[in-house]
Amino acid sequence: MAAHAPKAPVVVGVDSSEDAMRAVRWAAHDAVLYKAPLEVVSAVPPVPEEHAGDPGVREHHDRLREQARQAVDAAVVVAAEVAPGIGTSAAVIDGPIIPALLERAGGARLVVVGARGLGAYQRSLLGSVSTALVRHAQGPIAVVPAGPPPGAERPVVVGYDDSPCSAEALTIAMGEARRRGTGLVVVHTWQRFGDYPSPAALDEEGNRLLDTALAAHEDPDEPVEVRRVVVEDRPVRRLLDESTAAQLVVVGSHGKGGFPGMTLGSTSQALVHSVECPIIVARPRAA
Repeated sequence: MAAHAPKAPVVVGVDSSEDAMRAVRWAAHDAVLYKAPLEVVSAVPPVPEEHAGDPGVREHHDRLREQARQAVDAAVVVAAEVAPGIGTSAAVIDGPIIPALLERAGGARLVVVGARGLGAYQRSLLGSVSTALVRHAQGPIAVVPAGPPPGAERPVVVGYDDSPCSAEALTIAMGEARRRGTGLVVVHTWQRFGDYPSPAALDEEGNRLLDTALAAHEDPDEPVEVRRVVVEDRPVRRLLDESTAAQLVVVGSHGKGGFPGMTLGSTSQALVHSVECPIIVARPRAA
């Protein structure tokens, strides 16, 4: 009998900050929902070649590596508290964290990071990291903000505009809502330029698009309660409004106004820096 292929892991990047530990808790819970393994990753900046022989520099690097190891060990403990029995692996990378996580993104179910790190060194890990990943990763990225986790009874919110990235966002959001046992709020906004088309026509077109998109995700065995928001508004403003009562927001990295190769659209960029609940940015995978 052929062996089953291993499931794609949920990967979480960590440092010693509390933001990172919040990300670990969220990532461990998400891994349990999908019965996926969890991979904890930290990194230590490499010693510049010109200072490789400097004992002071090497000593400093060793201290950083020990801090990274302690952060990884703490993350494994936190993950075990959230999800006892979860399959967890851990690694400390000698190298920059951003390339390490970007490399893993293509083969991961999801890469998770905190919104910020702790101090100058950690900011280089998890402050700029979240920005770099949502701009360049070949796969979905979850960013977990500071603050207490939102209630599990809250819905998942997703933005949809009929673009390929928003279609992927809807797939992710539907899966998250189904596994979390909660409802889904699908937001489609439109804006008029001039007097035509009419608001009624734009509302009708928006609902038609959602009819088609949602029909592809229907599952009578695992139904999800869906609330539609089809409205004249800016997408950022309406998604921010809906996010205040959400446990998770999911958006595509760029919408219909984007173009192939575009790194991050204005809507997703604004939301990553503004929402107060976890957010997943659906990015296209490599062909």
